Amino acid sequence: MFHREGQQILVISIISIIAINLASVNFIDNQYIHYIIFGVTLVIFVLIAQFFRNPKRKYTLDSNTALSPVDGKVVTIEEVYENEILKKKCIQVSIFMSPLNVHVTRYPLSGNITFSKYHKGKFLVAWHPKSSEENERTTVAMQTEKFGEIAYRQIAGAVARRIVNYAKPNQIVSQCSDSGFIKFGSRVDVFLPLDCNIEVKIDQVVKGGLSPIATI
Repeated sequence: MFHREGQQILVISIISIIAINLASVNFIDNQYIHYIIFGVTLVIFVLIAQFFRNPKRKYTLDSNTALSPVDGKVVTIEEVYENEILKKKCIQVSIFMSPLNVHVTRYPLSGNITFSKYHKGKFLVAWHPKSSEENERTTVAMQTEKFGEIAYRQIAGAVARRIVNYAKPNQIVSQCSDSGFIKFGSRVDVFLPLDCNIEVKIDQVVKGGLSPIATI
């Protein structure tokens, strides 16, 4: 199953691969080169297709548990002052996604979207300390039943060049449903209340919509 954000790219890729291979058959006499071109274009297509995969998962909704919004590896757990929207000290949990991870972003909790904003910015590597404030990014805040107001931030990296964000102010959203997509590698920061219990560790691999990152 593929995410809707990849449908156009996948169609264009298939058409391009067919065109390239037809051209090689018609204009190149060496059969071995045909095989090489076919193999290379097939590998490229498989890599593109796996990036836009959106596997079906069985989710268990729980207002007492904040779930990881993305697949990836936990790279930061620290107390910070979130100065854009929450204006208070929070626990920041950052998850880095490699190009091989599923790149769908999911709502970590159910609630009401109170803030959603896109920021132009740089394309520092996603694990750079300043990427959260200087890179191209979106910030979303939501009012939840048990955690109060939380926020998360989609951050573009050195490879990721497009952030897709579906969250809109005053929208009621469900935990684990799609909140966006970040194309080709990136990071997501989640800002949680200080009194929550963090359920992950640095370098832990997490799955979007499945792995608990905090409870209350």
